[in-house]
Amino acid sequence: MPAIDLIGFDADDTLWHTERMYVDVQQRFAQLLADYHDPDWINERLYQTESRNMQHYGYGIKAFTLSLIETALELTEGRISAGEIQVIVGWAKEMINADVELLPHVDQVVPQLANRYPLMLITKGDILDQESKIERSGLAACFRQVEIVSDKTPERYAQLLQRHGIAPQRFLMIGNSLRSDVLPVLHIGASAVYVPYELTWQHEAADLPPADQPGFYAIANLGELPALLEALEK
Repeated sequence: MPAIDLIGFDADDTLWHTERMYVDVQQRFAQLLADYHDPDWINERLYQTESRNMQHYGYGIKAFTLSLIETALELTEGRISAGEIQVIVGWAKEMINADVELLPHVDQVVPQLANRYPLMLITKGDILDQESKIERSGLAACFRQVEIVSDKTPERYAQLLQRHGIAPQRFLMIGNSLRSDVLPVLHIGASAVYVPYELTWQHEAADLPPADQPGFYAIANLGELPALLEALEK
């Protein structure tokens, strides 16, 4: 591939753990409504609500919480108590204030790469929450730019690169989501490195690109990234 002018990193579940908090709260939510419906149906209705609300609330903990409350009201036909709603709000505050736990290799690899390449953090979600996690992660100084976007589409990546004066052929994106970090980047002629995470939100699920897809690479963890970059440079 051509020389790399910019490396983009996703944040949630690429640099630090996030999805497992959502899974934990979903399990608690199913327990909260156990007297009304079985867990599978509760989870399905929650996902339907989240999908419907994305155009209104976007992504992140606050959007998730509003969908939890809406789903609870619908599935209990309004019988959920104020106290139970307060419990859901408490889960949201717990998630927002949770420690930022970096994934393995991140604290070594990201500063190492920052000494060799311009790095940009590209993440979607609530601005306040994402800004707080970036600051508390200890990695903020490694990134020359931080972009918090409402969604990750081919058009959004193209606009972002154009604004920063980067040709797509000289951009490499690193992330755990095929739908958000890999496929839209490949679509605009840039390159992407897929780093799978142990859990995947249903909305982010997608099929892997063909093995011979130009610009597509996959590694088991970020510890393998420096060697991959050295191979690409050669």
